[in-house]
Amino acid sequence: MNYKPIVIVAGEPNSIFLEIFLKVLKKKKFKSPIILIASLRLLKLQMKHLRVFKKIKLLEIKKLKQYKLDNKVINLVNIEYNTQKAFEKISSKSNKYIKNSFETGLKIMKNGMTKKFINGPISKKFFLKKKFLGITEYLAYSLDIKKFAMLIYNKELSVCPITTHLPLKYISKEIDKKKIKEKIILINNFFKKNMGFTPKMAITGLNPHCESIDKYDEDLKIIKPVVKTLKKQKFKIDGPFPADTIFLKKNRKKIDIIIGMYHDQVLTPIKTIYEHDAINITLGLPFIRVSPDHGPNEKMIGKNISNPISLFNSINFLESLK
Repeated sequence: MNYKPIVIVAGEPNSIFLEIFLKVLKKKKFKSPIILIASLRLLKLQMKHLRVFKKIKLLEIKKLKQYKLDNKVINLVNIEYNTQKAFEKISSKSNKYIKNSFETGLKIMKNGMTKKFINGPISKKFFLKKKFLGITEYLAYSLDIKKFAMLIYNKELSVCPITTHLPLKYISKEIDKKKIKEKIILINNFFKKNMGFTPKMAITGLNPHCESIDKYDEDLKIIKPVVKTLKKQKFKIDGPFPADTIFLKKNRKKIDIIIGMYHDQVLTPIKTIYEHDAINITLGLPFIRVSPDHGPNEKMIGKNISNPISLFNSINFLESLK
């Protein structure tokens, strides 16, 4: 099997990402060559701080297809970042570096040598500055993609919120038939193409117990008709179900994906059940974008105690795909 490279954008420089990246490389010899996009200076400083030493091979973007890549060394595309310290407080200082990192990563993806992309965490407060709800939306905008979805994947159970990092007071206004249908179709197509099966899906209601109270009737007038339409089109979907019981063990073991109306409705239970053992996949892009399901974790940087399981699973997942 010919393993395509996996492109990894390190993201926020003052985070746990390079620590968990180094731990993952030590844990397993991956068959897919990994191309890291990060600062050479920063990588060396953090390796010294963490007392981890691995050879680094600098790559030129124009020559990427000419290299014979393996993971005996760190294959690095260097992005300049002016720092004298291994770790600093997260601030807007890193914005240009992060932007250049993502632009470089997307440039590599556009040259067609691979369809596998991972990014480390960023600070929504400093990097996105309220312009985007998250990296999912940032990448979709950068690639001019209108239909996309965020899938939190675990091999036993996955979840998808219809709205992502949106304040609660705006959610009901963002729930509509078109959006729900688009995301369900993206999920269904992704599983059929990449997993080889049609997923069994359950969708939650928006309101407690899926009960329409006064004028708030999204469950009856929006969600239920979408389910009815898709069932006629042979989608394996049921609902809406009350969100407070759908995650019970006897219920969730019957399904592959739970689709919720908002972020915490489905991410809180899946993180409670599986903790770090899940990955974030963006559906709808021209490549498969995956990220570890955690943020920069500023409180833990430099302490060498971070759990690398989500990044490990991200690389394993991409390596399992053709």
